[in-house]
Amino acid sequence: MAREHIEFNVADGIGAALPSARKTKKHHPALPYSEVGAALETIAGCTASEAVKLCLRFIVLTAVRSGEARGAMWSEIDVPGAEWRIPEERMKVGIEHRVPLSAAAMDTLERARGLHSPAGWCFPAPARAGRQMHASTLAQVVRTLYGGRCTVHGFRSSFRDWASEQTSVPHAVAEAALAHQVGSAVERSYARSDLFEKRRGLMDGWAEFVTR
Repeated sequence: MAREHIEFNVADGIGAALPSARKTKKHHPALPYSEVGAALETIAGCTASEAVKLCLRFIVLTAVRSGEARGAMWSEIDVPGAEWRIPEERMKVGIEHRVPLSAAAMDTLERARGLHSPAGWCFPAPARAGRQMHASTLAQVVRTLYGGRCTVHGFRSSFRDWASEQTSVPHAVAEAALAHQVGSAVERSYARSDLFEKRRGLMDGWAEFVTR
């Protein structure tokens, strides 16, 4: 039609008659959990800024999403209780998420105090401490170190595999650690506990595994 070889497009509208193409869900590449400890050492020794290295370490130790860690504020951290409360507006499912902080995670936060963000970010942007760190900053470091073998989000998968294969925690506890919703809406209306204390033991075990 564009070159005037034909007057009408006889295939016009054929898309409506064809079945929808099945979308293939791509999973984030992830390291085997047995390699995560070495990855922490590699990250610590790379040339990235201290803010980036500490943020990546915190992500691994807490199994949270990149945005949740990059948006972490000191006002959300309960130091005496070793607990981090992520407000609902920053959570994917729109529900406040409590994160039990292992000794290693608390140590990471203590080291992050030296970053001195006037805005209150735990892990501010490397060049501008008054701004939030960008997702691409973390992604670039992981990509440089591991190419296509791993992503920042993939560390959550590494943690989940470890929880399944190396612990005996119930499925619900491992999923709660990732802030995933389990069961139907009716089931969730009855099961209202966030399994916090059981998750604390799980996260302590994960921290011990990757830092030993």
